[in-house]
Amino acid sequence: MSGRRPLAVLFDLDGTLIDTIELLLSSVRHAFRGRTERVPTEAEWIAGIGTPLVAQLRPYSANDAELDELVTGYRLYQREHHDRLTRLFDGALEVVTTLRERGHPVAVVTSKGDEIAQRSIEYVGLAPYVDTLVGCDSCVRHKPDPEPVRVALDRLGYAPSEAMFVGDSPHDMASGRAAGVVTVGALWGPFTRAMLQPTTPDHYLERITELPALVERVERGARERLVRQETN
Repeated sequence: MSGRRPLAVLFDLDGTLIDTIELLLSSVRHAFRGRTERVPTEAEWIAGIGTPLVAQLRPYSANDAELDELVTGYRLYQREHHDRLTRLFDGALEVVTTLRERGHPVAVVTSKGDEIAQRSIEYVGLAPYVDTLVGCDSCVRHKPDPEPVRVALDRLGYAPSEAMFVGDSPHDMASGRAAGVVTVGALWGPFTRAMLQPTTPDHYLERITELPALVERVERGARERLVRQETN
């Protein structure tokens, strides 16, 4: 990191900026209504949050036709109840606006489809402060692969050493680490510290309101390292 421009801050969406866990769980219950076999438990579904919907549903589908039926049922419920069951985490809007006011590029990197992700950030008021959105339709490979993070960095014109990725799931942390960015585990989502630990985040945060101070510390540390390198 050169220290000459503000750190780029990348965010996951569900479980990090917006609280949609009940929407996701209700959507999957609707998709599997009437079925008694090959139905995911709540814990199994939560464990897959952060990966694309099709990838989550495929293990519970006997064939492509059944998979298409599940995806359709899920998305119909999700779209119908989106606004009722989507809300910002407390402090998220203030944090994102503060970062943008300080000159930090902001990206959303999500496994949600691009259209529904755009609807989400517009509904909660984040859209004016997001420089780019990388959803499931923007990539060939998805979290935990690093491609979504790399796409966001390319759009922003930033190197991995100039960026931070904030996410609540192990898939986010694995993707960010593989891309070479600073990773921050968000503990206000559905994943616990113990669930994130195997992916070794660089930092953990208990509340999103702690993020601006962490960004400052990371930037200060990078500047100090640069000074040491230049004086050696």
